[in-house]
Amino acid sequence: MTMPQDTVVVPSAKADLSKRLLAALIDGALCAVVSLVPVLGGLVGAVYVVVRDGLDVEFMKRRSIGKQVMKVRPVRLDGQPMDLATSVKRNFPFMVGLIGLPFLVIPIIGWGIAMLLGVIQLAISIIEVVLVLTDPEGRRMGDKFAGTKVIDSES
Repeated sequence: MTMPQDTVVVPSAKADLSKRLLAALIDGALCAVVSLVPVLGGLVGAVYVVVRDGLDVEFMKRRSIGKQVMKVRPVRLDGQPMDLATSVKRNFPFMVGLIGLPFLVIPIIGWGIAMLLGVIQLAISIIEVVLVLTDPEGRRMGDKFAGTKVIDSES
């Protein structure tokens, strides 16, 4: 049986946790800087958070800039290359807080909704970190939902 040309054999070892943490910090710093750009900065940063692992950009190699720098990569368990749809599924847990941002323009009620979604986002983020630390494969909710995991990469 031959595998399609784009199919990759997925290694079983999970990515080094310190590399994964530093990659997340790099991506977070990039988003913070971009979000300082008036009007569109926050939107660009939010979109990057969701699609970062599926962008078909030469220097990124279908992973976030932080993952590229730290030499880790998300891979699909079915062996297919990462794509935008898989990236959105994988990063969906981080969208809850982003959904609350537009509500900030509505005084009082909007602020309450945004705060509630922010608290929910914080809880989800804590669960995601706990899963990365405790799951044998380092898979968080987003990885399980998307059928992915993060591995060390040579390039």
